[in-house]
Amino acid sequence: MSDLLNLKGKNIVVMGVANERSLAWGVAESLFTAGANVIFTYRKERSLEKLQRTLEKGGHEARMIVQCDVNEDASLHEAFGKIGEEVGIIHGVVHSLAFAHQEDLRNRFVETTRSGYAFAQDTSAYSLIATANEARSYMTEGGSIVTMSYLGAERVVDGYNVMGVAKAALEASVRYLANDLGKENIRVNAISAGAVRTLAAKGVPSFNTILNKIEETAPLKRNVTQEEVADMTIAMLSKLSSGVTGETIYVDAGYHIMG
Repeated sequence: MSDLLNLKGKNIVVMGVANERSLAWGVAESLFTAGANVIFTYRKERSLEKLQRTLEKGGHEARMIVQCDVNEDASLHEAFGKIGEEVGIIHGVVHSLAFAHQEDLRNRFVETTRSGYAFAQDTSAYSLIATANEARSYMTEGGSIVTMSYLGAERVVDGYNVMGVAKAALEASVRYLANDLGKENIRVNAISAGAVRTLAAKGVPSFNTILNKIEETAPLKRNVTQEEVADMTIAMLSKLSSGVTGETIYVDAGYHIMG
């Protein structure tokens, strides 16, 4: 399978590892298995400490670990400059970043604050555009950018609120970026993952209800795993998906097709 993926020795940037249960970490583990050179970014020192502990526990060694605050243009530029200087070519980017203030998830959507709306959009949607703009300078052999979305981008999910609107903007950004970067042989896609018990998911008040509903309604009658989301993500990073761009790929046990 590793030969089919053709990821051995490829430089892949993974952004957004919170802990060992995060979707980004699942992708990173699959990339290590495939023989890729995995480069991590982190925002704050406590995130770095968690990442280092997770790497040690998994017995993995990162190619690089670079500080990067996606809400700051200068930080993004510096981070990708360091990565480019060290490895020369970037073959893929995994963007697994999203955040909204708790009050904007717990309150009624109509009560969303102006600052909270702007922050969720900046962190969860605009950050993909800014990341792609910085990474493309080093993606001289083409490559793949994959971001993480959720069904709340197109349907109302109780408690998802402002994050659903940000994910809708994220998926639209995927399409526009795919069109813009296609001439550079850079593909851009989103994975719409089903409900997985991540740190971010805990912030959605209705999460446990969602898990139960998926088990009852989805064609496969179960929830998906971190590993299943990771496997599809590395397929989208690999040559197996060389003809696919601008798409939102659902990994949700088929739940999204149900009425």
